[in-house]
Amino acid sequence: MRVNSVRPRRPRIKLGSDSYQALWRKVLERDGWRCQECGRANELQVHHVRFRSALGDDDMENLITLCSDSHRTAHGESVSNRS
Repeated sequence: MRVNSVRPRRPRIKLGSDSYQALWRKVLERDGWRCQECGRANELQVHHVRFRSALGDDDMENLITLCSDSHRTAHGESVSNRS
């Protein structure tokens, strides 16, 4: 008899609004208020390395600071030339 060894899903960490804002700020501080891809210090956003849609958690290990252009690139979107 063959037993399927499917692992049970672990609960996904998804924070409420206030908790997420506090975590967002900690990520920006950890990353020195700089895009971790290009070094820009403006238009910063927090990116889920493993997307929420792929069951990515809201935790420090899964979040990184990116500028808006690098964030769009990370999601496969084209970035227009900046003036």
